[in-house]
Amino acid sequence: MARITKKRKDALAKVEKNKLYSIEEASALLKEITYTKFDASVDLAVRLGVDPRKANQMVRGVVSLPHGTGKDMKVLALVTPDKEEEAKAAGADYVGLDEYLEKIKGGWTDVDVIVTMPAIMGKLGPLGRVLGPRGLMPNPKTGTVTMDVAKAVSEVKAGKIDFKVDKTGIVHAPIGKASFSADKIKDNAMELLTTLNKLKPTAAKGVYMKSIFMSSTMSPSIAIDVKFA
Repeated sequence: MARITKKRKDALAKVEKNKLYSIEEASALLKEITYTKFDASVDLAVRLGVDPRKANQMVRGVVSLPHGTGKDMKVLALVTPDKEEEAKAAGADYVGLDEYLEKIKGGWTDVDVIVTMPAIMGKLGPLGRVLGPRGLMPNPKTGTVTMDVAKAVSEVKAGKIDFKVDKTGIVHAPIGKASFSADKIKDNAMELLTTLNKLKPTAAKGVYMKSIFMSSTMSPSIAIDVKFA
């Protein structure tokens, strides 16, 4: 059995069992119980009362976090030559087309988001086995397949994230870094949760948000009251 470190014990002691915290309380407490030497990521895990196997209960969307994610998102823009300068000016880290399609075919996926144009999607279809499992396939619903490439790149760089309920009914999403102030963590969490509430499928019956947990890398989880609003 793994030995629990003193820092871990201290962190666990600060989180009251069976208590449901407000978002404000959880955001402040998270900073106290994060003990990593690096700038840990802050995540929310929201269990929804939906059946993801049914198309009319799938929850997927995008949200622009008011304070960003704290992570420098690496963006690949797969565009035609006439759009290359536009994508570069917007901050895309990699810009091009055929040479990157070949790299991806060879297994290269060292990016966080891929932005492309509708006319290019046909070329990406055969790469679904590489991009799909990594969540990198562009999708019109998340704004990553568009003619306004510059806007899409800028939004990703500014903190726009996409999320999707997994097969167990949980949405996992990054909402910042432990170095953020408690207020910034709270604002980002509220933005995500408010967006999730708006996306409640009409076919979903009963309790929609069943549980909410906030945590940072290696920290204990903090249970948040689902009546956060």
